[in-house]
Amino acid sequence: MSFFDFIKSAGKKLGIGDDEEPTEEAVTEELASHKLGTDDVKVAVKGDTIVLEGTVEDQSVFEKAILAVGNTLGISKVEATELKVAETAAAEPTFHTVQKGDNLWKVAEAAYGKGKGGKYTVIFEANKPMLKDPDLIYPGQVLRIPPLD
Repeated sequence: MSFFDFIKSAGKKLGIGDDEEPTEEAVTEELASHKLGTDDVKVAVKGDTIVLEGTVEDQSVFEKAILAVGNTLGISKVEATELKVAETAAAEPTFHTVQKGDNLWKVAEAAYGKGKGGKYTVIFEANKPMLKDPDLIYPGQVLRIPPLD
């Protein structure tokens, strides 16, 4: 559960130049901008890998922190071995990499089963604040898929 893969050529651009790799400072600012409660999380950049270390409040913040930094242009992996959930062990998250032609309805049906496309709102809510509009997803973006209650 410690490494999560992302598409290096997809995601939010943090640097100014085209070939500029994200810096620790830029990735830390990006993570903080989502106001997830990750103030105690340390970010390290090792090539095209982001290493997260620290403690977060719950499983959803754990998963959102991984996505907030992983969906960055130039990042291919996030290591979260040392990222812990307060007072519990982090569960194995379920992620989906968006493919060309996907929309949240299709993602919901793939994750939850045929006829469950209407549950796309669950996926949208689970990916806020990184997603601001359910119609604005892109190929290569990684989304968290929460379990249905």
